[in-house]
Amino acid sequence: MNTLLKNGTVIDYASRTEKKLDILIENDKILKIAENIEAEDCKIIDCEGLYIMPGMIDMHCHLREPGGEHKETIETGSKSAVKGGFTTICPMPNTNPTPDSAIVLQQIINEAKRVNLVNVLPFSSVTKGENGEELVDFKSQLEAGAIAFSDDGKPVENSAMIRKAMFEANKLGSFISEHCEEKSVSSGAINAGPIAEKLGVEGVLPEAEEIMASRDIVIAETNNLHTHICHISTKTSVDMIRSAKQRGVKVTCETCPHYYSFTVEEVLNSGVNAKMNPPLREEKDRLAIIEGIKDGTIDCIITDHAPHAKEEKDRGLEKAPNGIIGFETALPATITNLVVPGHISYLDMVRVMSYNPAKLLGLDKGVIAEGKVADLTIFNPNEKYIYTEDMIVSKSHNTPWIGKELRGKVEYTIVGGRIVYEK
Repeated sequence: MNTLLKNGTVIDYASRTEKKLDILIENDKILKIAENIEAEDCKIIDCEGLYIMPGMIDMHCHLREPGGEHKETIETGSKSAVKGGFTTICPMPNTNPTPDSAIVLQQIINEAKRVNLVNVLPFSSVTKGENGEELVDFKSQLEAGAIAFSDDGKPVENSAMIRKAMFEANKLGSFISEHCEEKSVSSGAINAGPIAEKLGVEGVLPEAEEIMASRDIVIAETNNLHTHICHISTKTSVDMIRSAKQRGVKVTCETCPHYYSFTVEEVLNSGVNAKMNPPLREEKDRLAIIEGIKDGTIDCIITDHAPHAKEEKDRGLEKAPNGIIGFETALPATITNLVVPGHISYLDMVRVMSYNPAKLLGLDKGVIAEGKVADLTIFNPNEKYIYTEDMIVSKSHNTPWIGKELRGKVEYTIVGGRIVYEK
């Protein structure tokens, strides 16, 4: 049966559309977009008061399967993703075993197809076992279904190796998504400064991110290669990437909602549920991240959805693992902390959460147009609520958003013309 979306405000960055329109979906495609479409034998969804955007794409998340199913599975992660409005997600390769071979990649892809909720496009690791010693076979990994390459969670510390990896990936039309962390200065629990001193824990120096990011920018610039920098969190990183882009360097980057929503002070409220890598920073960094999103320095917003079991997070600030869940709060956090204060428009939100990620990944997605696959996120931009633990679909509940007021709630998620989530 066809589906007709009536009276929704369509927000599409590619065509700069922000207008009340109807959308007729036939099978998996958008058949027609117009004012006041009349059609028979349709499931009609009244979208009055709702916004319709191209399905959100999260190009950096963690599903934990294989090997970490006590934290999250591909099935529970997919359910969490579609509740958050995501239609495509890209899990990182820090699983056990690592997807450094076609066999493991296929296991992930096959399980995602069985679950059949969201498009799951896994990253391959850059090195075997993410050990930084031997590169994977880039060509065979792409042929097996890898979307791109990352050793996320572990930096590729050897500069000669990351340089070779960039050449290999770029030659095949792909890229390296680099976890930037200079290990010699990265030990610690939270951002270095007064809060760390107050709590009596070792602080993570911001240079840990910045040194490694600068290295990759240098390699990209010198060799005319594309590199993508993961989850940036500091003002210096934003400034470096902005300057590099102005020089024509092929560098792209991403950030997460927590970096423009919180500072390190949130650790005083949320404790281990505000511990992640890179850590929450200072107010100057938060404001720089916002400015980087506004001016296009930062290409994408990603979740870095990183589920952990309660008993793991309960080990205390120094011993608890890094990471928070993010699928279900990414959209409302962005509306609440970027759109409502006037930092960006809804069109800009679509740019960084749908359009740019699709472009970077080489996907024919991220737009709303006739003939395109019907991957759509439908949300109420005005609904206000307190986020509570019982709302969480993810298997893990490690998030600083519990108890916070948010604005914006997903009403429907449509993947390939199918309604996979309905509030």
